Amino acid sequence: MKQPEEMHVAVLAGGPGSEREVSLASARGVVGALEGRVAEVTLVDVEGPDFVLPDGVDIGFNVIHGTYGEDGSLQKEMERRGVPYTGARSQSSEIAFDKVTSKERFIENEVSTPASEVVLLDSDKVSPGAVGIPCVVKPPREGSSVGVHLVETGEEWDSAIADAGKYSNDVLVEQLIRGKELTVGIVGSEVLPVIHIKPRSGFYDISNKYPWMTGEGGTDYICPAELPEPITKEVQAQALKAHRSLGIEVYSRVDVLLCEETDRPYVLEVNTIPGMTESSLLPKAAAAAGMDYATLCLKIIKLSFNFG
Repeated sequence: MKQPEEMHVAVLAGGPGSEREVSLASARGVVGALEGRVAEVTLVDVEGPDFVLPDGVDIGFNVIHGTYGEDGSLQKEMERRGVPYTGARSQSSEIAFDKVTSKERFIENEVSTPASEVVLLDSDKVSPGAVGIPCVVKPPREGSSVGVHLVETGEEWDSAIADAGKYSNDVLVEQLIRGKELTVGIVGSEVLPVIHIKPRSGFYDISNKYPWMTGEGGTDYICPAELPEPITKEVQAQALKAHRSLGIEVYSRVDVLLCEETDRPYVLEVNTIPGMTESSLLPKAAAAAGMDYATLCLKIIKLSFNFG
């Protein structure tokens, strides 16, 4: 196997989904980090399965968040072409991207996760069922909190269902856990420091995640999170258990809620293609563990070849 400094790396970016602009921002960061550290780096804008790779590419560095890049589709196309790529393989990507399937795996593997049910939008009137209100309504197969709503009252239910229903004919209705929003990066076998996510208003939706893109919102990040050591260890343990329960290879970022009443962590989801701008959460956690941005990118490349 070539060493990274001998490789031609194609950074696969964009995609056809709602997270296209975020992906392109991640790609610019990764390209900048790899320039001068690999033999050649090329940004490839992927809009669908007919994308063109430059000749002589040794590996595709996948930073396509959400649809196509994170749901197993790109992975299957790269496997069909026989070209190595970074991150989770096609099967684990597909499982992780589907919040319903992920939830089933969490429960099977005794990962702490909020109670939930799937509501089919096959009638004019649907109800939150056993979960009740307050609750969280989520499209099962979208990223970056697209279509996610916190429902506090019955009046908010219909509009939340209408919006989430734009993305699929089923929605995941989840128990609302009030508490600290946390995230935990995992790279190889290393569990990174916990980050406390503090939205300046509301919850960690797309506006608060990417204020540069939406022109509103904003979030403060505390890394490492200011938590008692036993709670930190339990949050990290649950994150690692969730990562492994989905069979994820190489790296991920696990989103967790820490209940304000019980200090119990609840895993929400696992992101197989987390944001990779220099200021994104996985690089922040890596930096807190002593791993700079370029080193993180190179480590992801090296680890990915073990699963080729």
